[in-house]
Amino acid sequence: MTAPAPGPRQRPAAGPALLGVAVTAATVSVLLGLRVSDAHRALLELQWRWGDSVAGLALAAGGAVVLGRRPGHRLGWVLAGFGAWWALDGAAAAWLAFATTYTPALPGASVAFFVFQRLGAWLLLLLPLLLLLFPDGRLPTGRWRAVSVASLVMTALLPLALVAAPSDVAQVSSGAESMPAPLRALELDPVRVPLPDPVWSALLQVAYLCLPLSLVVPFAVVVRRYRGAGGTTRTQMRWLLWAAVVDLLVMLTIRLLPDSSGSLGLTVAVVVTSAAVAVGIVRPQLVDVDRLLGGTLVYGLLLASTWLLDLVLLGTAGRLLGPRLDDGEGLVLAVFVVSVLYAPLRHRLWRLVRRVVLGERDDPYRVVSGLAELLEESDDSEAQLTAVARTVARAFRVRYVGVEVVQVSGERLLVEHGERPDATQALPISYRGERIGRLLVPAVAGPRTGLSAADERLLADVVRQTAAAARAVHLAAELQHSRERLVTAVEDERRRLRRELHDGLGPTLAAVASRIDVARMTAPRSPEEADRSLALAREEITGTLAEVRRLVHGLRPPALDDVGLPGAVRQLAERLRRPGTEIRVAEPGDLGDLPAAVEVAAFRIVSEALANVVRHAGASYCTVRLGREAGALVVEVGDDGCGIDPEAPAGVGLVSLRERAAELGGRCAVTAGPDGGTLVRAELPLPDAGRAAAADAAPDAAKPAGAALAAEGRR
Repeated sequence: MTAPAPGPRQRPAAGPALLGVAVTAATVSVLLGLRVSDAHRALLELQWRWGDSVAGLALAAGGAVVLGRRPGHRLGWVLAGFGAWWALDGAAAAWLAFATTYTPALPGASVAFFVFQRLGAWLLLLLPLLLLLFPDGRLPTGRWRAVSVASLVMTALLPLALVAAPSDVAQVSSGAESMPAPLRALELDPVRVPLPDPVWSALLQVAYLCLPLSLVVPFAVVVRRYRGAGGTTRTQMRWLLWAAVVDLLVMLTIRLLPDSSGSLGLTVAVVVTSAAVAVGIVRPQLVDVDRLLGGTLVYGLLLASTWLLDLVLLGTAGRLLGPRLDDGEGLVLAVFVVSVLYAPLRHRLWRLVRRVVLGERDDPYRVVSGLAELLEESDDSEAQLTAVARTVARAFRVRYVGVEVVQVSGERLLVEHGERPDATQALPISYRGERIGRLLVPAVAGPRTGLSAADERLLADVVRQTAAAARAVHLAAELQHSRERLVTAVEDERRRLRRELHDGLGPTLAAVASRIDVARMTAPRSPEEADRSLALAREEITGTLAEVRRLVHGLRPPALDDVGLPGAVRQLAERLRRPGTEIRVAEPGDLGDLPAAVEVAAFRIVSEALANVVRHAGASYCTVRLGREAGALVVEVGDDGCGIDPEAPAGVGLVSLRERAAELGGRCAVTAGPDGGTLVRAELPLPDAGRAAAADAAPDAAKPAGAALAAEGRR
């Protein structure tokens, strides 16, 4: 027999069923509550429990969502079951109030009393169960499981005692007065254990004492799970933490309101907790819980502070001026004080509290102007970056800020403020469209590190100002360093030429002159000897020409004068070509009338790049492209080799490429190619025609001599 093909997975009907029970009970509770007068409620000392209906609906809805998305999840059953139970408890209270308006009471009043007064105490198990089962629906393992079960037993002592205790003893133990008259006619103790009243009083006192103690273990389990959680589990635990913060703020706020608002606070707390638990289980990434938690803490504390200030000031004013003024005068004076004195003071205090809690992000001008003053007082790039790190840390109240900038030489300068955490996030720092560094901040956002759109704009302004200032100082230092290197290079080159001429060419020419003199003296008597002397002199002159040619090559590659930059690059490619590596030179456009310095720099850059391709890249082909673009000579050398690690420190060769381009006011970047491999791209600015001609005047005058020496050497 063939088994039927499995159909689509059926969602369990328990969640919607329990939600339906809660909706029905809530509807009954509201309808019955509208028919009971306030006087009768006061007689019963029983408030309208509409909050029970709302709380039950919220719990049942949360449970239905969890069971619908996570079938079989124990917390889904807990939420849905306790939600239906809570709504039924509210319906029982409503029927008890309605039934006792008649004499005798309507049927079911005694059952409603037992459900409401006795069985309703079992709702106390909801909080410890939530804390122990969240987020995976399982009790903790190991020794914590036994302790958790023991804490649940301690919580259940009070509901168990209330089920079997006499009503009058339970009423006195709860701190209430004697049983209201309409309830005395009911059957209040259907389940009663015959024990002396003193024994029941002692048992109830112990049960009431164990109730708060039983919550210690669930809270300890939550703390343990939170500290050991990571990834999604930690995000789920932060949803529970957010619900706890909201509940605490609600309860503190309710304490400032009349006593009748207590049920409202409990209802809000239950609704928030139910929503947080459901979202934490089903979809913890629904919103950024870190930002939600931080905003709740900050604005909750701000509102609480301003509210307390309002109460203190208005209460003091009323106590001091109230007895002296009538109602009309007091109202006018209150409006005057609030509009003229208190409103500006409150605004300033609000900003002060926000500055203490959130930093200076609310005053962008203060942040930017303060940074400008610090940058003016700083003399080097490291001091400026330190000022930026401190400014960002103070403005956004973060415990760590790192500023990393890539220098022209390729080295990375990192300045840190505070102790670096284990995880950080990087924000790019760009200058004129080029990424020159990054800003490091803690990766895990705390309560005060959430950035709004205005905060991000302020941070962008600070980073932009930082990038410009740091680059300006660094370029000034590079300019001074370049000047020093230029002077040093010129003097070193002069010293080298003097040494080569004095120690090499000088003695050789003196020896040639001596051989010529010897030949002149020996020619009359021995022509053969004179001829041998002249032949030796000829050989020495040939060697001298080779030495002169070597010196000329060191000053400027002769191929640039013979065949120009494109031809010199082709000759270089032919010399460096190896088996298995094809080097192609793209046909350039018009590259005539290039300044001598630009030609030499381009040739040296191509030479260094091709040498790196042959030695290190392991490439099968390499392409060299030369061309004019937007007033600059663009040199590109790309290959299909192994590529380059962007985080690897720059070697001597890569630093040399950047320095040759920077000396002419250009730039050189070494990046990964679009199809893999490595791409070296250099942009060398070209001056206008007049400046180019003037710059080339001296090199052009020297070209014939170099060409003549090369021709002589070939002969």
